[in-house]
Amino acid sequence: MMVCGAEKKRQLHRGGSGDYGHDDVEGRGGVHVWIFAEKTQQLLLVQRHHHFQGLWDASTAAIIISPHSPLTTARRKLQQELGVTLAEDAFEFIFSFLQQESGRNNGGKEINNDVYLVTTIDPIPLEAFTLQRENVSSVKYVSYQEYESLLAKNDPHYVPYDVHGQYAQLFEIITKRYQENTVARTLALQKQLNRYAPISLNAELTGLSDSDKDALALIVKAAAVIDEIFYVQSWYSNPDLREWLKEHADESELNKLKWSYYKINKSPWSSLDKDEAFLTSADSAIKVLPNATTKTVTAWKGLEYRAAFPVQKPLCANFYPQDMDKKEFETWKGNLDKDQQKEATGFFSVIKRHSNSDDDNDLHVVPYSQEYKSLLAKAADLLHKAGDITTSLSLKRLLHAKADAFLSNDYYESDIAWMDLDSKLDVTIGPYETYEDKLFGYKATFEAFIGIRDDKATAQLKLFGDSMQLLEQNLPMDNAYKSEDVSAAPIRVIQLIYNAGDVKGPQIVAFNLPNDERIVKERGTSMVMLKNVQEAKFERILMPIAELCVAKEQQELVDFESFFTHTICHECVHGIGPHTITLPNGQKSTVRLELQEFYSAIEEAKADIVGLWALRFLISKGLLSESLVKTMYVSFLAGCFRSVRFGLEEAHGKGQALQFNWIHEKGGFVVHSDETVSVEFSKIENAVESLSREILTIQAKGDKQAAASLLDKYGVITEPLKVALKNLETVEVPVDIVPNFPILAQI
Repeated sequence: MMVCGAEKKRQLHRGGSGDYGHDDVEGRGGVHVWIFAEKTQQLLLVQRHHHFQGLWDASTAAIIISPHSPLTTARRKLQQELGVTLAEDAFEFIFSFLQQESGRNNGGKEINNDVYLVTTIDPIPLEAFTLQRENVSSVKYVSYQEYESLLAKNDPHYVPYDVHGQYAQLFEIITKRYQENTVARTLALQKQLNRYAPISLNAELTGLSDSDKDALALIVKAAAVIDEIFYVQSWYSNPDLREWLKEHADESELNKLKWSYYKINKSPWSSLDKDEAFLTSADSAIKVLPNATTKTVTAWKGLEYRAAFPVQKPLCANFYPQDMDKKEFETWKGNLDKDQQKEATGFFSVIKRHSNSDDDNDLHVVPYSQEYKSLLAKAADLLHKAGDITTSLSLKRLLHAKADAFLSNDYYESDIAWMDLDSKLDVTIGPYETYEDKLFGYKATFEAFIGIRDDKATAQLKLFGDSMQLLEQNLPMDNAYKSEDVSAAPIRVIQLIYNAGDVKGPQIVAFNLPNDERIVKERGTSMVMLKNVQEAKFERILMPIAELCVAKEQQELVDFESFFTHTICHECVHGIGPHTITLPNGQKSTVRLELQEFYSAIEEAKADIVGLWALRFLISKGLLSESLVKTMYVSFLAGCFRSVRFGLEEAHGKGQALQFNWIHEKGGFVVHSDETVSVEFSKIENAVESLSREILTIQAKGDKQAAASLLDKYGVITEPLKVALKNLETVEVPVDIVPNFPILAQI
């Protein structure tokens, strides 16, 4: 077991502990829990009898007896052995290892152990413990450094752990956290922050009526509530961390940097660094449990602990139990009927355990309308009020429909209303993208985009929306997979004035919604282009990248028109190609459900590469100017380096690496001795078409294994990309922008 199926390294470890008295019972592995006192730098040890003959051992340890989960087992065992009851957010998963065990019936088999760390501020008073005498005879606190030394010397009074192997991580983690170089960490955080260029995004409100300006203020407030929901969706202790960092930001320069970088990522994990944590649980909020122990101790106010989060970002975010893996989910889902399976894999629900059930493997579905009830009610009230006063009939319809959807959990009508929106004040708000669910890609995060429609630019883009069926019928894939009925895609160009929710890290320049396959099939999709965001990225990022990475003779071919036009095609292509598919066994499904965790990266790669193919196709039909032929390919090349810098954990970044490496292998991109890259115009068209065909066919077949193989081979940082990334880091070209919104002061 692991945190939400997160990838981990395992090592065979001989020794270790636990109440392994259940030799005849089928187990699911083991758990070890170490309680660490921050102020005294001590670990709590227990003296065990039974199998361990009075040896000192971990704070608690146990075999996981099916169907119980690792975390539930850890919590229960602490309560049974020590009389200590802790909340889930006290437990930090730090690593797993394989352990060889002997027993009456297990024949020396290997079992997997999950290791958790609980960080308290002060030691728990020894008189507060209630010991389970049949297993534990005594407890004591020992300096973690002294304890590591005793284990290294194989002291016979202590259960052996291999501190030169995998178990060294426990001591390395503690040492790194509490013996850090503040100056070095401050510099490192500042360097991470410098990758984002601050940008002020605004637009004229002169085209809005006074009533719409009043409505705007209410919509922005509703978007701020959406922000709160996303913090909860990211990780369950994330809101506590946010408030703690904000409260302590002014105490030091380091704390100020922590808060600044946290606001960009909206979590303790850095989007540009493969979701590695830039904070640790030692930076986290301090919480108090006044009744954590069964015994009361005079003058002790209760157990203070750090709200924990794992070093590696959980694949499940906060959509599934943190100790649930894919196998458990699939087994549970397999026992549901079709309607229940649809709910379990739907966009708008979370999966939880029955907290009062003896069978903590008893998963169940909770709709968003219930899980986020109080926040959604608040947002719905604000949207209803805004809907009451706006003068735009289509906006009025959208706001009321979305408010109703927040409470009913049925977003169909509100998504139709969003597609029909025809208003100067443009609003997108609700649960849409599934990037945060990296376990399955099922669950949607809440987001909000508020902007002022650019009427002139919107009118100029009608061609693209009207060409959707033409593009579908000419896609480079087998005709059997093509749809006969693709709707025209409305395109709206806006000047962004506020965003909230799932807008962490790199900022998007456009989006294509909704993702509901029913609506895509019936009505197609609509696109929104964030023009001022695109302009900021082009000027601050793409041009400096081109000057450094693109061959000098082709740098003049990088222009905003090509960058903007390809982005339009990218969004158009999300609306064509395979969505609802027929599997080889005749069963109906969707690309999203079949490709699961690979869907997002494959879909973003498809939109990019087929978007490039679509541009060339429209030029060949005389619908776009021939002047784009060279500029679009070179601008795309520069964009490859921009997107790959988002990191391979981000769908756009991984998808872009796939495209660059494929085209380079086919000779469409050429690397020169001065480390710049150019487009080979005689080869790039075939390279683009072949990759388009490959991806579209994978989607049409719902071939998850082929998607995994393609990403494994090409979605990597190869030498040309590595060199370019190093050069860009050396001259400190920003990776992306971090917007601020003057509208907040105005309203």
